[in-house]
Amino acid sequence: MTKGTTDAITLSTIWHTFQSTCREMRHVLDRTAQNYLMAQLHDVAAGIWDSQARTLAVPAGPTSQLLGQKFSVRDILDKFGKNLSPGDVILNNDPYHGFCNHLPDWGFFRPIFYKDELLFFTMARGHQMDTGGSYPGGYFPNAYDIHAEGLCIPPIKVFEKGVERKDIFELVWNNVRWPEAVRVDNYALIAATKICENRLLAMVERYGKDTVLDCIEEMLTRTERAIRSEIAKVPDGIYYGEAASDDDGTELDVPVWVRCAVTVKGDEMTLDFSQSDKQRKGFVNNTLPSTYSRAIAGSFLFFDPALADFHNEGSMKPVHIVAPEGSVVNAKYPATVGGSPVSVGTQILESTVMALSHAMPHKAIACWGRHRGHYIFGTDPRTGERYVQTTFDSDGGAGAVSGYDGYEGACTFPTLGSVQRGNVEEVEIRFPWRIVQYHFVEDMSGAGKWRGGSGMRWDALNVGSEGGMATGSSDGDQTHPPAAAGGMPSPLCTAYLQRDGERIPVKPHRMYQIRPGDLLVKISGGGSGVGNPREREPEKVLNDVIDGFISLEAAEKLYGVAIDAAAMKIDWEKTRTLRAEAEKESIK
Repeated sequence: MTKGTTDAITLSTIWHTFQSTCREMRHVLDRTAQNYLMAQLHDVAAGIWDSQARTLAVPAGPTSQLLGQKFSVRDILDKFGKNLSPGDVILNNDPYHGFCNHLPDWGFFRPIFYKDELLFFTMARGHQMDTGGSYPGGYFPNAYDIHAEGLCIPPIKVFEKGVERKDIFELVWNNVRWPEAVRVDNYALIAATKICENRLLAMVERYGKDTVLDCIEEMLTRTERAIRSEIAKVPDGIYYGEAASDDDGTELDVPVWVRCAVTVKGDEMTLDFSQSDKQRKGFVNNTLPSTYSRAIAGSFLFFDPALADFHNEGSMKPVHIVAPEGSVVNAKYPATVGGSPVSVGTQILESTVMALSHAMPHKAIACWGRHRGHYIFGTDPRTGERYVQTTFDSDGGAGAVSGYDGYEGACTFPTLGSVQRGNVEEVEIRFPWRIVQYHFVEDMSGAGKWRGGSGMRWDALNVGSEGGMATGSSDGDQTHPPAAAGGMPSPLCTAYLQRDGERIPVKPHRMYQIRPGDLLVKISGGGSGVGNPREREPEKVLNDVIDGFISLEAAEKLYGVAIDAAAMKIDWEKTRTLRAEAEKESIK
């Protein structure tokens, strides 16, 4: 193949090699990491960039950890310049001095050379079991500044020309609570980058450097052309969306707002967050790469789904992000950012989706159930060792999409389902908590012509020691995930500790003491709805009642569907009357 030409088979093979290599990296982490968040819940990301820091492959992973990581690659190139060599591995987690997300997400970057020429960077990133700071986990409010949140690591070589810098690792691991566990996970991440290097070098050796580089240019050109074509279908105009987090963890019960104005002009689109709140004292602030990641991801949801696995730098070129410095979407050092992946990070995605749902109502997307995480720490009496536990298990389902109900069981909008639930057996083996209840909850999804995925109930009994619980990775007790196109938002979430007959409310962004015998109860809202609930097919409403997703009362009140409880059949005459009356009211 001559330079400048690309045959279809070669292009497809090389393009899919980039994608499959990233997935293989994630598989390596699944098999070798020990941390519950990484190994079981898949809170990991893997990607590939070229020597110009252009994104080549980011097929799966949390939005906050991938699309904005070109900022980190640029920073590495600026910092090290020509002082990069084969065998180097660079560790980075610092949001301000490394363009990362928040401190628990550690990224290992490997420059990849072919015959002494830098061609690629790869990164494997994972949420660590601990990163120092005031409390285990990293999602705790009221830290004085980002340094109180944990160990801040700017880009630093931990392997240099293939030689491990043991002194650097010793310094890092000495500043975390579970050094051996973190060591295992760090080596797993480094191993994943080595797998990537092996695969990419084998590809270049087989097809030739010029052919691979030609294919990359064609990859970028095609995705840019495809996204420009998608944007050109949207009517020119300005569209608004907004969403709020419950509070910032310091000024309690005062919502934090993110506002997005999307301007579509021709085949380009600008997402402007200038009307968002100023940066806050609490830990919900986002840095620019994190905002960029989520906003770009939100826009991609409205484009041809056939492109989903293949987005790269070309996809991003027609989409522009405006996020003023000093705002909650582009905070200035040393503002705390620990809660940003959940609170405000979620709202960046939600406000983007809301604005674009106005622009493209035929593709309207409702928002997912809010994340209901926690970090519980204490001592496991079975081993006498300290533990830290978190979970995504109590998250409600996905929001509806025009034409489709929300997925049941999908969790956390900012990860778009790439982070998953654990299982009861794994939780009980790893942590001194016994799961008492775990199931869908009736009437906890957002109603709509297409309804959201169901809410969840999750009850767990503490069979361990006294300890603490940080609810920084939670939201949704007083703010709803927005619905779309006339749908209804899902109900608010609730949580409490049952202790000695007393019910102690548990709210997001707080710290609580836990005691042996405490029962932690979480009842979480599901995804929100799309479209007028009175337009939902009555047969689907009946099936939802039979399946336990909605009650007979909700079927009649929200959906205008009367159901004979004894026969479990639709009362068609009463249903027509209910819907006719509702239509008259809407006209008034």
